[in-house]
Amino acid sequence: MKRWTLIAAAAATLLLAPWAQALDLQGHRGTRGLAPENTLASFAKALSIGVTTLETDIAITRDGVLVISHDSALNPDITRGPDGQYLNGRGPVIHHTAFDELRRYDVGRIKPGTRYAGQFPEQVPLDGARLPTLDELFTLVKRSGNTEVRFALETKLSPGAPDETAAPEPFARALIAAVRAAGMAQRTSILSFDWRTLQVVQREAPEIITVYLTAQQRWMDNVGANDGASPWTAGFKLREHGGSVPRLIHAAGGKVWSCFHADLTADKVKEAQALGIQVLAWTVNEPALMGRILDLGVDGLITDRADLARTVMAQRGLPLPRATPVNP
Repeated sequence: MKRWTLIAAAAATLLLAPWAQALDLQGHRGTRGLAPENTLASFAKALSIGVTTLETDIAITRDGVLVISHDSALNPDITRGPDGQYLNGRGPVIHHTAFDELRRYDVGRIKPGTRYAGQFPEQVPLDGARLPTLDELFTLVKRSGNTEVRFALETKLSPGAPDETAAPEPFARALIAAVRAAGMAQRTSILSFDWRTLQVVQREAPEIITVYLTAQQRWMDNVGANDGASPWTAGFKLREHGGSVPRLIHAAGGKVWSCFHADLTADKVKEAQALGIQVLAWTVNEPALMGRILDLGVDGLITDRADLARTVMAQRGLPLPRATPVNP
């Protein structure tokens, strides 16, 4: 068993090598700026533009189906019921709802007049879109013929709302099983703000890369104050690592750090990379900001506008991921 763990860990390390050579361009929720988020149409658009990685979010239904959704409950800003009307408030909690019931809801159009609508005026709606399953995403990519694109799958759970999702251990194990069954372990990374799932993946599926998500903002801080522990970090404490997030992630066994872009500095990027940690910045949508973030020396960009990012990359002479057009 020990020999297998060492071999798998070495294989995972080798999988990181391409990221060191070329920028990892990640399509956030597919390509949310141009197509309805986390729908097959959004992933197809990202593949047609050309990305290195499809970034998305995983939830588990009451009957154990792995579906793609950023929110633990259906979002009224993007969801219409069977009657064709937008939800008046927060919709059904996915983990409390059967898959067939969830498929009755349309997630293909932003509700006009919402803040969300103002953020993505170029998103093209697609009436009739449904929450896809993870298996449907894998099938779409296989049909596209793209054998290089990677999958960044975020476990959506929160220590503050334990009743709304599967617990960390069964959640991680269900996702590991699905990735392995699809033959996608070597093309997948599992990421989370809640590091408990990442610890399970590292113990039980060392061939799958883990990605440590962080934000240190007023609207979210999953790392915690320097003088205390955070419920998000699986028992690892920032104060025990000199207040350094890269050192905290290194102690947790992480090899990839996905950081809110405004929290990054060139020194933090260099510190992480010196520890053997690759650095991704999220979510970067404006070309000028993309340029500033690239100047920090990051290894990857997570963006709702992969089309704009490719233009910035081309201007800098960076290699571009190949496009593989496919119908959703």
